[in-house]
Amino acid sequence: MSLDRSAVHNFAAGPSPLPTSVLEEAARGLLNYNGTGMGVCELSHRGKEFKAIIEGAEADLRSLLKLPDSHAVLFMQGGGTTQFASVVLNVLAARRLAHASTPTEQYEPPVLDYVVSGSWSAKAYAEAQRLALNGDGKPFCVPRLAASSKEAKYTSLPSAYDFSAGAALAFYCENETINGDEFAGVAGTDASFPFDKVPKDTVLVADYSSSFLSRPIPNIAQHGIIYAGAQKNLGPSGVTVVLVRRDLLVDTTAAMKLGGVPAVPIQSEYKTLADNGSLYNTPPVFPIYVSALVLRHLVAQGGLDKVAEVNKAKADALYASLDAAEATGAVTCVVRQKAARSWMNVPFNITNGREAEFLKGAEARGFRQLKGHRSVGGIRASIYNAVTLESVHKLCAYIDEFAAAA
Repeated sequence: MSLDRSAVHNFAAGPSPLPTSVLEEAARGLLNYNGTGMGVCELSHRGKEFKAIIEGAEADLRSLLKLPDSHAVLFMQGGGTTQFASVVLNVLAARRLAHASTPTEQYEPPVLDYVVSGSWSAKAYAEAQRLALNGDGKPFCVPRLAASSKEAKYTSLPSAYDFSAGAALAFYCENETINGDEFAGVAGTDASFPFDKVPKDTVLVADYSSSFLSRPIPNIAQHGIIYAGAQKNLGPSGVTVVLVRRDLLVDTTAAMKLGGVPAVPIQSEYKTLADNGSLYNTPPVFPIYVSALVLRHLVAQGGLDKVAEVNKAKADALYASLDAAEATGAVTCVVRQKAARSWMNVPFNITNGREAEFLKGAEARGFRQLKGHRSVGGIRASIYNAVTLESVHKLCAYIDEFAAAA
């Protein structure tokens, strides 16, 4: 019997809502998976049942993203924060092996370019700076800003880019969950990522955590690494999907022995995970199972083009209501560059000291988890895949009502 969740509209930034049908199937599998008499969390991760789950998840993911065979799919742990370090460590190892004939004392630490457009890319840049430190005085790498919108308080995307010739990697965060800015999904706008400016031999790295599977990924094959925490559009927290170009699956121990690069924990070495089908150690079984169900659900919906149509409609409706409310002075939208507004995370501020009133009214109408991130405050409506167009329309109606009473 289906549980009625229609009275609650969950706008959480993550962990995000999941489709009710998926949760119902996951609940059945938690008790008795596929008639085995055992719950999915009780199955051996090396058994045939879980093997079918993880392989099916990869196949559906490849189909949805149109991911080329040049890239491996890894199911890892540790979230995006762990990937801040993992991408640096694996790219540095690959770079060192490409210069294996260079003696350690002559090996120059490579430049790492970072595009900082919000809180999460700033944290990734800070982690690269920390990893650059080396006790012998010579850094392992030289992180630098290729672009930043910090001066604009992340209310827009960077307006200029300066990528380094010969940089080992170029990093960007496609969607900033906290700040609500996102690179446009199509080329030709002032909010498009400048793929053409990234040097050909530079490894392009993208954090897609908050927008993964919300629409197709532009220039997916150009990326060396894409990672995404599952807890936005894919599944529960606990699993991170990493797409890695196969030439970056390198023996980091061999690189370390050459000198000039840091050691890599075995659980962060992409090659080890890829060689073992993401089963080097016990994986997060339940989050992968739920993610597999979500992927199957997205395939049944018609793929990411169909998903993108709905997500665009949700974003267009919500921003239209917010713009109208801003015109009355009731609210202010955080992201001022309209082409850079996120489809997934919509932050805004209530004016005239009426935030508590707004949240009280929202709660009475079944709108949940609308408070902004603790670091910035305000209001944030996250409208991930599982948030229905109906829920967004109801929120819009409330914003319209609230603004009319201002």
